[in-house]
Amino acid sequence: MKLAHLADLHLGFRQYDRQTPRGGNQREADIADAFRRAVDDLLGQRPDLVVLAGDIFHSVRPTNPAILFLFQQLHRLRVALPDVPVVLVAGNHDTPRSAETGTILRLYEALGVEVVVESARRIVFPKLDCAVLAAPHQAVAQAERPALRPERGATFNVLVTHGQYAAAGEDRGTMEYGGAPLSRDELAPPQWDYVALGHYHVADQIEPNVRYAGSLEYVSPNPWGQLEDERERKLPGKGYLLVELPGARVAFRHIKGARRLIELPPIHAAGLGAREIDQLIAQEVAAAKPAIDDQVVRLVVYDVPRATARALDHAAVRQYKARALNFQLELRKPEEQRTASVGAPGRRHHHRRRRHRRLHRLPPGRPRPAPRPGARAQVPGRRRHRALGGHRPSALPHARDHPDGRALARGCAPGGR
Repeated sequence: MKLAHLADLHLGFRQYDRQTPRGGNQREADIADAFRRAVDDLLGQRPDLVVLAGDIFHSVRPTNPAILFLFQQLHRLRVALPDVPVVLVAGNHDTPRSAETGTILRLYEALGVEVVVESARRIVFPKLDCAVLAAPHQAVAQAERPALRPERGATFNVLVTHGQYAAAGEDRGTMEYGGAPLSRDELAPPQWDYVALGHYHVADQIEPNVRYAGSLEYVSPNPWGQLEDERERKLPGKGYLLVELPGARVAFRHIKGARRLIELPPIHAAGLGAREIDQLIAQEVAAAKPAIDDQVVRLVVYDVPRATARALDHAAVRQYKARALNFQLELRKPEEQRTASVGAPGRRHHHRRRRHRRLHRLPPGRPRPAPRPGARAQVPGRRRHRALGGHRPSALPHARDHPDGRALARGCAPGGR
């Protein structure tokens, strides 16, 4: 049996201010185009089963164009491959916080798609002799989770769920927040023919038969960290997985993006002036392959003091931004400057603490200055500061401390009733 594993489409995701000729967000169009190309590839590969492991939309309330686009693409898939089941589970982005909100994913049941949103559900496909346990985000995020175990009666058993496996994506912060934690004991890999995961945006092998498919485009968090994760795994970029069962033989199907993420070589600018840094930036931009036009570009420049940063040629930077879809110039301050600005490690400077030290350094015999009327005084044993005569009884002076020998009533001036 051939299974296609996709995840984290994030349709409707918007980024940057560039618009399409029709007035839509350009990055939203890029992400939709990636899924269109993935469907084109699926029609050529003709799998026996397609699973979508969560975060189909970027928001629980997606835009109308995103809703319509997904309907059109799933309709293409169902018409061209009518005997191929499609299983779709909800991820954390697809799951509303309130049950009253509901989810648009139910709409796609009209196309014959198996949509699982709330509770885990076991779906049996007799023609494939396959059973799929679909466990959406809401099911695995509960305190009492369902038992993620197969049942007897099928030759192939597949688990589809959405969550955060321990240690995946932690090195560079590329694992998205909000996922339900998953462990090896909960997934029980030896009991499954294949476990299809969603939530981590980089294709990754947890066990030989436990995989993240990754996203089809570079969406949050930290797309630059995702590039490094992909280099470590020797991946050509984004795509989906084709899995042959039995044996869980996996092939990565690369889906080419509409544009490239280009990270230019970093510049170390210690001791350089603004004009020299401008020249180095211009050289890196000119040497970029492919050219930065209509691409997403980042350039990091280290050891740039604040005064030097202000003196850079910002008109030239604006020209780079006009050429690229997005040009991100990160100017990092010198390390010693950052250390001096925040104080020594593990030490916090506070104006009250400094004033406290100044008072303790008064010459011997010199009386402490009396507090001004209405000034705040520190209550012994407490970290908060309250005005004398405040509403907390502990903040009031004792009766014998008052010149008139009378206690201060709460909220009253001396001599009040």
